Amino acid sequence: MKAVIYCRVSTKKNTQETSLERQEEELVKLANEHHYEVSSVIRDQASGFELDRPGVLELLDLVRDKSIEAVLIQDETRIGRGNAKIALIHCLLKEEVKIISQTHSGELHLSESDSMVINIVSMVEEYQRKLHNLKIKRGMKRAVENGFQPHKNLKNKGNVEGRERIEVPVEEIVRLRKNELTFAEIAATLRGFGYDVSKATVHRRFKEYMSSRDHA
Repeated sequence: MKAVIYCRVSTKKNTQETSLERQEEELVKLANEHHYEVSSVIRDQASGFELDRPGVLELLDLVRDKSIEAVLIQDETRIGRGNAKIALIHCLLKEEVKIISQTHSGELHLSESDSMVINIVSMVEEYQRKLHNLKIKRGMKRAVENGFQPHKNLKNKGNVEGRERIEVPVEEIVRLRKNELTFAEIAATLRGFGYDVSKATVHRRFKEYMSSRDHA
């Protein structure tokens, strides 16, 4: 089982190096006790209230690797403080990664209030996901009703001469826009049909198309 060790101190003073070294030493021992193979050791020297920490960004990249099963910390304040702590713990738990705390000699035990906040955040995210899917479904329905034929625009979907998925069907963007779909609805619709596009990309391509017509 692979794990990542995360150590943090609040300042960049040289005197804090000793604390980082002690955290790492103790967490390596903790990893051995719980039979984890340490794949990486991350050190941060920044305030726990900040999310923009180099080590945090590296940590989140690593835990998305499904071979990482746990993050080892000295205690929950090393992950962060205040809202930053809640946000990062939520991100780790969502990736189904265990948080092993030296203070608890095992999995991190959240306070009742922290657990309640994280449960609320998870619930809100789930409803946001459902709303997003409903928006895509609505946009796809409107697009098809207005004549969009995705099987004629994607390769391996019925038309060998069709577009690659990574391309953006500008003519469909223009047509759907004329049918009064918002840029967000158009982007959601095209993503539902396999195009990897954002609202900003849809808006930019539409403006480029209109600008080219004006100069034609």
